[in-house]
Amino acid sequence: MQAEKRGIVLVVGVLLISAALGGIYGPSVKATAAGANDLQDAVKNFTRVLASVQQNYAVPVDTDRAIYQGAIPGMLRVLDPHSNFYDSRQFNLLREDQRGKYYGVGMTVAPRDGRTVVLAPFVGSPAYKAGIRPGDVILKVDDKPAEGLSTAEVADLLKGAKGTIVRITIGREGYDEPLVFTITRDEIPRHAVDMVFLLKPGVGYVRLSGFNETTDRDLTEALKQLNVSKLDGLVLDLRANPGGLLNEGVAVADMFLDRGQLIVTHRGRSSPMRSYSAVRGNQGVEVPLVVLINGNSASAAEIVAGAIQDHDRGLLVGENSFGKGLVQTVSQLSENTGLALTTAKYYTPSGRLIQRDYKAVSLYEYHYNRKNGQPTEIKLTDSGRQVYGGGGITPDVNVASPKLNEFQTRLLTRDVFFLFEQGVGGFTRWFMGRKPEVNRDFQVNDEVMNQFRRYLDKQGIRYTEPEIAENLAWIQRKIKKEAFTSVFGVPDGFRVELEDDPQVQKAIEVLPQARALYQNAKKVIAQRTGGQGNQ
Repeated sequence: MQAEKRGIVLVVGVLLISAALGGIYGPSVKATAAGANDLQDAVKNFTRVLASVQQNYAVPVDTDRAIYQGAIPGMLRVLDPHSNFYDSRQFNLLREDQRGKYYGVGMTVAPRDGRTVVLAPFVGSPAYKAGIRPGDVILKVDDKPAEGLSTAEVADLLKGAKGTIVRITIGREGYDEPLVFTITRDEIPRHAVDMVFLLKPGVGYVRLSGFNETTDRDLTEALKQLNVSKLDGLVLDLRANPGGLLNEGVAVADMFLDRGQLIVTHRGRSSPMRSYSAVRGNQGVEVPLVVLINGNSASAAEIVAGAIQDHDRGLLVGENSFGKGLVQTVSQLSENTGLALTTAKYYTPSGRLIQRDYKAVSLYEYHYNRKNGQPTEIKLTDSGRQVYGGGGITPDVNVASPKLNEFQTRLLTRDVFFLFEQGVGGFTRWFMGRKPEVNRDFQVNDEVMNQFRRYLDKQGIRYTEPEIAENLAWIQRKIKKEAFTSVFGVPDGFRVELEDDPQVQKAIEVLPQARALYQNAKKVIAQRTGGQGNQ
């Protein structure tokens, strides 16, 4: 517990924690008399306002709520978009994310139509082994009805000490009576590497979904599983990766760079400049590398992508990253609350600041309407290529994510299919309720499409045959993906989705260019250092 009370450096991602640095504010700074007086006046004024609110507001005031959900978060939002206060629940979830594990049954749940629905059980988890499926509706946890409870409250009921028993009552399409599952809770790892397979012979694929305390170990095992030294190419997917622990981001970059190459630097007003370089190095693993990024790749993901790009170790494919380059220090304020305060900015090896401008935009615009994400500075890579900073990481090869048309949007809005990779939509739940035979050779044939039309008619969802014809391949892929998710698990459904992913296909296409880029960079560095290279 004492260790948790010390300051922790983090690049919040949008959260990124590293080793403790001795105190949240760094070296002590003596306040001037004027500064001290200003602080005293501000505290007095705040106390007066709070007292007036308590005494005179129209209805009784929840003081804790006013302070912890109002005053403190409001003060921090004035500073920057990433300084943050964590209440007890948020702080506990933060620690779970950092540790990469919790205790429970092992499934993702979400609100749907006023109910708590299973998106997907984790492969190998107690929920998965018990037979819980995507799309199952949670009716009761033990003897407590789920109706009227929030999804967060249901999720809390599912968690518990390792070895304890929980009874989950499920509603499932195609079954007249509820199903009851008796499950023993266990440790549930949150693997940072959640997808590992061959896209085609000789080309490996690894998706890194975050940076927690297990990331280094997870990625090491994934590369062993792929026998990476024998591959013709590797695609590292950092899309939608929100960040995580700084030291884990450094460790990931270390696996691909040469020993001694700079990975990231951070510095701030009252925190000393610190640089991180590759210590182990790639240890002879020189597989051609392509890294996928998009607008939701942030923080630690940007550290990795920026280092790979600056050293010409691989090519970046996709869309501009989020642009989060502020370093937070997290301090535990009490047993159950914490403060994440921005103390520094981080820079890529070429000197790029990745942080986007946030001074002239609202919090909503910053997070969700990022029109100001254009780069503002130009730097050079090891081999002399121009790269851009000040507005996120710009990929070497821009490939936009496919845009949904009006018909596709209509189906997603009506929950015919599920937008995200986990879970299944209304049609798939209805279809699986009819207990079809779904094996590895399953294809969406004319009979399945006729059932799809009957479902749309039943739900009153308008469509035309030209719309079906125009979107046939998209519909078939969605049905197959969700059917595989339901029967075989999330990874198998995800692989179906990648078959038509333009960013993944482009990544495979440019692997020879990634090889040539890396080989040229090594020649340039050798010439610059007199043939010594990095030590």
